[in-house]
Amino acid sequence: MDWPLINLLFTAFLLLASAAIHGAQAVSMLTGTVFCDQCKDGQISLFDYPLYGVKVAVTCSDSNGQVTLLREETTNWFGNYAMKFDGTPDLSGCYAQVSSGSGGQGSNDCVAVAGPAKSLRLVFRIFDMEMYTVDPLLSEPAQPMSMCPRSYAPVSAPVIPVTPPVPVEPPPVARLPPLPPMPRLPPLPPLPPMPSLEASACPYWNWTMPGYECYWKAVTPDMKVAVVFGLIAARRYGTDMTLRQGMEGRGDPYRTLLREGTTALLNSYNSIQFPYHPLGVIHHMNWALLGSTRLVLHTAIRFMRANSGSGKVSCKFTPCK
Repeated sequence: MDWPLINLLFTAFLLLASAAIHGAQAVSMLTGTVFCDQCKDGQISLFDYPLYGVKVAVTCSDSNGQVTLLREETTNWFGNYAMKFDGTPDLSGCYAQVSSGSGGQGSNDCVAVAGPAKSLRLVFRIFDMEMYTVDPLLSEPAQPMSMCPRSYAPVSAPVIPVTPPVPVEPPPVARLPPLPPMPRLPPLPPLPPMPSLEASACPYWNWTMPGYECYWKAVTPDMKVAVVFGLIAARRYGTDMTLRQGMEGRGDPYRTLLREGTTALLNSYNSIQFPYHPLGVIHHMNWALLGSTRLVLHTAIRFMRANSGSGKVSCKFTPCK
């Protein structure tokens, strides 16, 4: 288990405990990711990428072997999905799999074959609340991509009787005329600076200034909130709101959460030393939207502190040229 996943699960543990202490109802949560297995090798490799807009189904079987569809959800822009179940049902005998024939709005030829189902794992249970996770699911195209490495089965060489070598005189070596010298290449331009290696945290008003638009890298101001943060955010903010509009929200707890969450996502893409990972920001947003208004405010305040640098890190923006 890598460190980003450990940090995500630990943060989810704190959020579950906080929600339980403040009287939240019993609830179970399942999170996971779907990847496109372009090489059809059954594992995640360099050529694979998160798959957006495909449906993931959770099925459970009872003692009689009867299979029941429990829930179905669609992956967001980063291939993640999250499912919420009321109460604390026993999901230890359930499985998650990409739905056969899944044809979401972001699907492509990578949904021809659904990968194997994966069993759900209970991460922790506390205060009548449970957190489940599942290994990454795979979806495959009909044929492997052309850039995938090809492996061939070794063919045994035929047995040839050994005969004494016959001395053969080497052929005369043809001497080619010397090649003309290569022209001198122009000097390469200097490498651009890498601000992502430097600690930086900028509040939302810096990101909305016209002079800093070049720092919007992985996402653009006109991208939809529903595309970036997924279906849970789409139910709250609609499908037409852009990230630029979400940065203007204030006064309402949910608009404040969207403003600070979007800012935290931008900061996480801009600096690898930012306290939140991009996927961690999305998970925190979704979990807060599934909880109470108090949890929404607490999450927004945590994002706001990180975006301000907590008094230790400043904003390293310079005007774009």
